[in-house]
Amino acid sequence: MRAVILKGFGGVENLDYVEDFPKPQIKEDEVLVRVKAVALNHLDIWVRMGALAVKPELPHILGSDVSGVVERVGSLVKNVKEGDEVVIAPGLSCGLCHECQSGRDNLCKDYDILGLRSKGGYAELVKVHARNVIRKPKNLSFEEAASYPLTYLTVWNALVVKGNIKPNSRVLIWAGSSGVGVAGIQLAKLMGAFVIATAGSPEKARKCIELGADVVINHYEEDIPKRVREIFKEGVDIVMDHVGEKTFWKSVECLKRGGKLVFFGTTTGSTANIDVRYIFVREIELLGVYMGSRSDLFKITGLLERGLLKPVVDRVFDLKDAREAHRYLEESRHFGKVVLRV
Repeated sequence: MRAVILKGFGGVENLDYVEDFPKPQIKEDEVLVRVKAVALNHLDIWVRMGALAVKPELPHILGSDVSGVVERVGSLVKNVKEGDEVVIAPGLSCGLCHECQSGRDNLCKDYDILGLRSKGGYAELVKVHARNVIRKPKNLSFEEAASYPLTYLTVWNALVVKGNIKPNSRVLIWAGSSGVGVAGIQLAKLMGAFVIATAGSPEKARKCIELGADVVINHYEEDIPKRVREIFKEGVDIVMDHVGEKTFWKSVECLKRGGKLVFFGTTTGSTANIDVRYIFVREIELLGVYMGSRSDLFKITGLLERGLLKPVVDRVFDLKDAREAHRYLEESRHFGKVVLRV
């Protein structure tokens, strides 16, 4: 089958387009999906660079966010059939442990993400357990459908589950033009929050406003904590930070007493200095987020089907142009999601 394989760790030159990679073989409880589209995430870049503690066996296939058509099902599969248009839930778990049975599968001790250790969707075909296959919302294209699972699920966990967002909550979202930023603005506004977003250019700021952001601050030109305090003297209720080292403490400074920092992602590094006394005296909550439960993905899918949320696709590349797509994402030229068409 056609695929883009990762042959080594480092730059984009380690991604090779091939046409003869072996097809996946499914078990009785698995589904084989013919990939129509796969969206890029920064996770793909981190895996490619070898920047994570967990490294896949090489050659590897990246790609966590997949939409496609069911090619074949195992004999025990009942929830989908051949020909169904589907989306893959990227969180992979054992399905048997206490956490999985309690609906907190993202806390499973064997938790994995499609394309992290297991082979992902930069290919014509991908296999997953039947429980990871969801019917594609009919109102979304394959490119749009590939753009929501990982990002919207992570943001839902951050803002709804961990952040306990409410109507009139005051929320700061870093890098509003990113995939998770776009999802965060939409979801926060759907919940009735006042949203401050950051962006790196006037054009991206304009698009954030069009998505629903109430205020946009240029994070390259302005002092974000100072500007936030000018808007809300006491600070905001929630900060969603997926940037990492360069913004972590600035995020804390933007919070009111009792505020919550929900954070994930380390685009700028994974080490942060923390003034512990400042944290506990102000009763600030630091809440790490790692994906979310599969059951929450069904809730998000329902909102998408009703048109209450809508993925934003910035640019679509052909599978063979995966190197160029990676460069485009790394250069932060996008607004929304970058997608490979298979």
